[in-house]
Amino acid sequence: MRRSLVVATALTAALSPAAAADLPRLLPAAPVQWNWTGLYWGAHVGGSFAQSQFPDPLGASLYGGTVRTPAASAGIQVGYNLQRGRWVIGAEADISAMNGNGTNTCMASSGLFISANCRVRQDALATLTARVGLVTGPGGRTLLYGKGGAAYLSERIDITAGNPLQSSTEHNEGRWGWTVGAGVEQALAPAWSVKVEYDYADFGSSQMATPASFALAPGFGYFPTPQGITNVRQDLHGVKVGLNLKFGGDTEARFDDFHLRGSLRGQDAPTLADAEIGARVWYSFGRFQKDLGAGVDPGRQNRLISRLTYQSTSASGEVFGRVDGPYDLFLKGFAGGGTLVSGHMNDEDWIASDGIPYSNTLSDPVKGSIAYATLDVGYNLLRGPDYKFGGFVGYNYYRENKSAYGCVQTAGATASPICGSPIANSVLAMTENDTWHSLRLGFNGELGLGRGLKLSADAAYLPYVKMFGTDNHVMRTDVSDTVSPERGTGQGVQLEAILSYQVSNAFSVGAGARYWAMWATTNAYTNIFGSECPCQTLPTRTERYGTFLQAAYKFDGL
Repeated sequence: MRRSLVVATALTAALSPAAAADLPRLLPAAPVQWNWTGLYWGAHVGGSFAQSQFPDPLGASLYGGTVRTPAASAGIQVGYNLQRGRWVIGAEADISAMNGNGTNTCMASSGLFISANCRVRQDALATLTARVGLVTGPGGRTLLYGKGGAAYLSERIDITAGNPLQSSTEHNEGRWGWTVGAGVEQALAPAWSVKVEYDYADFGSSQMATPASFALAPGFGYFPTPQGITNVRQDLHGVKVGLNLKFGGDTEARFDDFHLRGSLRGQDAPTLADAEIGARVWYSFGRFQKDLGAGVDPGRQNRLISRLTYQSTSASGEVFGRVDGPYDLFLKGFAGGGTLVSGHMNDEDWIASDGIPYSNTLSDPVKGSIAYATLDVGYNLLRGPDYKFGGFVGYNYYRENKSAYGCVQTAGATASPICGSPIANSVLAMTENDTWHSLRLGFNGELGLGRGLKLSADAAYLPYVKMFGTDNHVMRTDVSDTVSPERGTGQGVQLEAILSYQVSNAFSVGAGARYWAMWATTNAYTNIFGSECPCQTLPTRTERYGTFLQAAYKFDGL
């Protein structure tokens, strides 16, 4: 019981803000059959990515209209399984706390209209689903399952007209929808199992009022426009890593073929260290967005004067490693860097007082580089001959340097010829260099699936993120200093999953996917063009996601 309390206490502590041994060795498993029937409960961590579409009642938008809302999540689940032969049916309910926060341009049907900024903040997600699974693997300890049912999303949405207007509308009611998902769950011991799961939820459309605004009639001035109605459509993709415990199960019991280790968490005496090193090639997509608010009041950061959005693709290489040492401790990390192989930047402005209701310019290409590193130290809460499950604390460093070339007016050419005369794409127009420092708290799991296959998953919540940036409008001639220092704090989420194959006991190859999202929306300011404070609000968000290939070599008994 003492060991079970250690596991439960560590898991609860890691979730409060919002498996060591050998890897699979192609060893034969003892034919010990296990039954999935029973009531269980557990906890999970993970992340989600939601999209909210805001159709413009005045016509098709020139730009934007969709808000991206990444979030870290953590929560609990309870369920019941009934096994008949190789089939398992059951039901599960779960609830997750979330910290989603996303914005984008909306209601931009014309450059002569003062468009708006749409913001979506998501707080919690609950689901009630039926599960159907197929038992497979040695001893029937692997469950491949699908699920489907109802979902409920708690969120806050607001639409705020651009500078200099004060009008806005809000929608703070939760909404129901449906969800489907799939996952793999592995029994680690008679009472314990771990799962990796993907879910999709669709919440349909819901009506919301749009704020009153103004439109410009060239030669006559501005005239008011009334409120309208938009139908906000939303969906969500989520990934979670979970640990389940059977009600009434013996938390100290182990399977009969567990002779490779002396106890559920391994031998009490120190063991020799195992190490793995390798290399990866990561092809990724990135999106960086910063919102320049109208003034220094944080409560008005959603009313915008300008927004810059960089989108890019990158190819990078990295090295990685992991050491599992005595007393169930582990150290893991990676470091890499690469170049931006393509990209573009949109610069939006709302300066109605200067006769610019809405302007959007395009700079293409965007060139630059990325560099990153992560170091985690952790403890294996559960481990066995073909699994590990542990918590970790770590640090992530991420730097992205971007240079945008050329300029073409794509919206507002009549009222705002900022780039009315196109600038060649060989001319440097703007640079943006940013560095992100993040604290990581999360869980890591590794499961041997048999036949040399191993599934690894890593879910990290970033409770503290610090961003430092520098913007340089190199072509501005109306200011004495073209450089704008930037800073902010916030949160984030980082997810990773890898499927690898053991070519031999030492050498493996694999493929994986990775998603990073960080946002600095607290104390986010810029000293625009080198000015002294008071500063202007600057909530900033960045994402990078993609797939990678890897090769690794393992050293035993160091």
